[in-house]
Amino acid sequence: MGPSSDGARRWSWLGGLLALVSVTTACGVDAVQERDSATETVRQRAGARLPPVRLAVGQYHSLAVHSEGTVFAWGFNRLGQLGDGTTQDKAAPVQVAGVASAVSVAAGDQYSLALDENGDVWAWGDNASGQLGDGTLTPRAQPRRVSGLTQGVSLASGFAHAVALRADGTVWAWGDNRSNQLGSATLTRSPVPIPVPGLSDIVAVVAGGSSSLALRADGTVWAWGDNRYGQLGDGTTVRRAAPVRVANLDAVTHISAGAYHALALRADGTAWAWGYNAFGQLGDGTTVQRTLPVLIGLTETRTVVAGNYHSLAVRTDGAVWAWGDNRYRQLGTGNLTSSAVPLHAGMTGGVTLVAGFRHSVALGADGTAWSWGDNVFGQLGDTTFQPRMAPVQVTGLALGRADATSGQLHTVMLGANGRLWAWGDNNQGQLGNGTQQNSSLPLPVNLTGITSVSSGHRHTAALRLDGTVWSWGTNQYGQLGDGTRTDRSTPVQVPGLTGVTSIATGDYHSLALRSNGTVWGWGFNRYGQLGDGTTVDRTQPVQVSGLTNIVSIAAGGGHSLALRSDGTVWAFGYNFDGQLGNGTRTWTILPVQAVGLGNVVSLAAGKMYSLALRADGTVWAWGYNASGQLGVGTTQGSAVPLQVSGLSAITSITAGTYHSLALRSDGWVWAWGFNFEGQLGNGTSDNRLTPGLVVSMSNATAIFAGDLHSLAVRADGTLWAWGLNSHGQLGTGDTVEAWFPVQVQGL
Repeated sequence: MGPSSDGARRWSWLGGLLALVSVTTACGVDAVQERDSATETVRQRAGARLPPVRLAVGQYHSLAVHSEGTVFAWGFNRLGQLGDGTTQDKAAPVQVAGVASAVSVAAGDQYSLALDENGDVWAWGDNASGQLGDGTLTPRAQPRRVSGLTQGVSLASGFAHAVALRADGTVWAWGDNRSNQLGSATLTRSPVPIPVPGLSDIVAVVAGGSSSLALRADGTVWAWGDNRYGQLGDGTTVRRAAPVRVANLDAVTHISAGAYHALALRADGTAWAWGYNAFGQLGDGTTVQRTLPVLIGLTETRTVVAGNYHSLAVRTDGAVWAWGDNRYRQLGTGNLTSSAVPLHAGMTGGVTLVAGFRHSVALGADGTAWSWGDNVFGQLGDTTFQPRMAPVQVTGLALGRADATSGQLHTVMLGANGRLWAWGDNNQGQLGNGTQQNSSLPLPVNLTGITSVSSGHRHTAALRLDGTVWSWGTNQYGQLGDGTRTDRSTPVQVPGLTGVTSIATGDYHSLALRSNGTVWGWGFNRYGQLGDGTTVDRTQPVQVSGLTNIVSIAAGGGHSLALRSDGTVWAFGYNFDGQLGNGTRTWTILPVQAVGLGNVVSLAAGKMYSLALRADGTVWAWGYNASGQLGVGTTQGSAVPLQVSGLSAITSITAGTYHSLALRSDGWVWAWGFNFEGQLGNGTSDNRLTPGLVVSMSNATAIFAGDLHSLAVRADGTLWAWGLNSHGQLGTGDTVEAWFPVQVQGL
């Protein structure tokens, strides 16, 4: 009910795909010759800490993850990098053998990696430098598990080395180390993962050709390895065996590394670049090498991607921009002319991008994949070997997608084709289908191009790919933001809002996060939950005062939360129960900082309490606690954050009215708090004061908490629900409550 669409996700295919925050690519080459590229991107910290990488490209091959967990590959295959048990090139996607529950992929020069829902890493292809991490130097034409690595949450691949981030915020690396890219001073390759010293609280990793980068929860970037062209960004060209901080950069939410250059996206929507620049891949209008970050001429940028010698970006309007090397048509601009400044690539609607050595791939809002550039080995996947100057669809590949949100008595789900489905209570039109009739089965909402959805008490808001916000349902306090107080049974656009990257809905108010890091609110404001310095209800968006560099938002019953890029939490609105976390119980009409919290990566807000997920995988809670929803073993409330008992390696959190859910890196769901209607999914109606497992709810990739019911998405794309079902909100075709998870029907 209160959590933003960000806070309700793990690393499932939702986060990266829906929020446009993450991509990964990699390819390979050695020296500054045009052999291969390594590119790897990251993920914005807003919402789920580590959204997945569903597309990756190597030197001449491509990878994609389906929402059901299967992996597909196409292109060059001489060393088995397609993982189908052969070494024959493929001009159309083939399924990788033996990987059935993948959530993320990475592609190196001529090898591939996959991360599964259990946190295990699988590798196949070339292994001359030990980059498969299985303790040998033997190439593999089928996936093999990386040795001794557990609780992985993120992957990156360079020319011949790999990097992984674990749930505890530590970084591990293996493979080639001739440039110290493993963070070891020995220059000796390692065929098994070894820890990178001196790093903690990391939220994302990427790999350049022979260098590595990490993004910390405080918004700083750290780099090590090859630095011949200034790609470590520390103002020198000195190779580094231990991580050094990239100079002059803070509030970073997204990073990407090419062969010899790197890109970063700040919370204000500006993009920065450094390193090798012979083809203009830094986008600063020159071909001058840079050892310090320089500003790229793009604003309102949603994501950036570094290829071998070219770069890509998606702006908040969904348009793809490209610059740098174009000798192989990889910019998608319809010609062969390279550019030192960003150019429109002729594609819109790209939600995930990857850039390789000579080709690029984009994932569309409808789950289709599109590619362009060189195609000599079939790496475009269009069944031909013809190069393409403009995007062509990858043949026979639909990767799916899903998202869900829950209000008081209704549920809304974002389907694989970008369409919305809703079911449950519809008294105020909150199902958005033009009627006021309840439904116990999913019904379509007439709105397309959606990337995220969030539901309040009896209203719903949706974020479209073009950065606009649409809403429907009850509007007593102006919570629909359309300038009226008229209920709407079909979606209406919230006027005056553009460049929105995230939304959140409270009981009777709504919030939006724009790409420039500012927060806007509308609706009920009696307690100052809009943060504009007044208690006046607003029927149209107003800016929250004094908040900048915000990367995530959440809305509770009468209070609001915002996460800054430095990992601090800010709150405003109702505070009688201490839900603002500032040590008082006085409500405030302007943002105040929650005390004692740092390195936070995700937020969720219940009716009168709050949750935070830290980079180390621990969960913290504060506010109202009569039902044990803080998870600290008592029913005593707290005006300061307290650590939730017994939880570690958590990747996502969500808050209902009076109950809480957490998703662990192994795919199991934990629940605590109010349980009168069975919303904890443990077969009883007893409240829990500390977290307990939801019965049989394994292999989950996303979680959502409603008023008195809960939902989870499994790795196979199915949606499961449990708890109160009085208005059909479980989507089971009846109104029978469920004490254990049951599958939602008709999706």
